[in-house]
Amino acid sequence: MTAKPTGGPVPTGKSTVEQIDGYLKRRGVHQEFTFSISKGELWSLISRPGNLNDCHPFCKDNQVLEWNESGHRDRLEYLGGRTYIRQFLNWNEESGYDLIIGEENGPQSYVVWQLTELSDNQSSLSITVYPYLLAGLSKAISYLPFMLYIRPKLRSYLKSVLRGFDYYVEHNQPVPRNNWGKHSWFS
Repeated sequence: MTAKPTGGPVPTGKSTVEQIDGYLKRRGVHQEFTFSISKGELWSLISRPGNLNDCHPFCKDNQVLEWNESGHRDRLEYLGGRTYIRQFLNWNEESGYDLIIGEENGPQSYVVWQLTELSDNQSSLSITVYPYLLAGLSKAISYLPFMLYIRPKLRSYLKSVLRGFDYYVEHNQPVPRNNWGKHSWFS
């Protein structure tokens, strides 16, 4: 992502670029979904303040903290009680955004949301998460726990989130909570 950084001060004291470079050294988990709407319509949906209230199957509440040209920040309370702050780092109109997410003043995961136009009425959304879990361990030591536990859990989570956006697109109503089953981390 190359847009001008947005969202206020970087919590670590490092520049946004240095912070992102550090996150990208982690293992990532990627999921993508194709939607039967234009890229512009999909952008309108994912960039709308509080959109997770309608589209996220594990969201109890998505409260906007800041949502303007100066920056974007919100609070996501999961059904299971975890509360995370999403701090958007780069906001690329009609293309996507990246953000950090985690408990306030706690470890942060880095997340990239990227839109792709497939045709006039079809687009895709990919979400890639670079989790903080196991980030302090060497890649050799963390390989099996990541591949056998973290990656499957995050893939399942991301599939449900993407399907939640599709549910909203198809039905024009909020996605039922835990619609595709509960998730042990977030339900």
